[in-house]
Amino acid sequence: MAAIEVRGLVKTYGALRAVDDVSFSVAEGEFFGIIGPNGAGKTTVLELVEGLRAPDSGEIRVLGQKVRPRNAALMPRIGVQLQASSFFERLTAREQIRTFAALYDVSTARADAWLERVGLVEKAGTRVEDLSGGQAQRLSIACALVHDPELVFLDEPTASLDPQARHNLWDLLRGIQHAGRTVVLTTHYMEEAEALCERIALMDQGRILELDSPRALIERLGVESLDDVFLELTGRAYRT
Repeated sequence: MAAIEVRGLVKTYGALRAVDDVSFSVAEGEFFGIIGPNGAGKTTVLELVEGLRAPDSGEIRVLGQKVRPRNAALMPRIGVQLQASSFFERLTAREQIRTFAALYDVSTARADAWLERVGLVEKAGTRVEDLSGGQAQRLSIACALVHDPELVFLDEPTASLDPQARHNLWDLLRGIQHAGRTVVLTTHYMEEAEALCERIALMDQGRILELDSPRALIERLGVESLDDVFLELTGRAYRT
């Protein structure tokens, strides 16, 4: 069974067709990327699949179930890391993850174990507003995983991080999939997609231009990188 099945997805905002007839599937245990420049429609697709927004048309099934109307049975089975980290104000890192754990009836011991897994034990008593960008992103991912979901959505998890912090986070993201979870990642970093994703949906202006493994796309088009793939398909240089 596919972890995600999307068929003919459409979402418009006035005259803007933000998502234009998008279809794809994600296999169980796959690390799948939705990539493209800013404004390509990546986050909107993710929010539709998560059930946070209603599509104008199209079909979505996640773990074999419909996501709309909001499906409470799916909530314990998925984890969501939003593009903008949403934390409770004035809490420390430890208090933050324990609060998320309590929402799913998860023990404080498991919450604390996740702090250790993402390398934040030394920052456990630090308020979230005092964490660095990379530390806040690791905490956000830990909060999304604390209830051990089968399927994880990561929306631009390394956005605004410096290159070193971004590369450090990649090891954590690889470990999520190696633990047997299905991962869906949006990113506008081509290098990140090549490093992490088994398959990608390359988007531009609300549409999927190509869907394949990064290596297969590069070899099929006879180019050297995903940036070159985008140039070959659109006639435009890739811009983040």
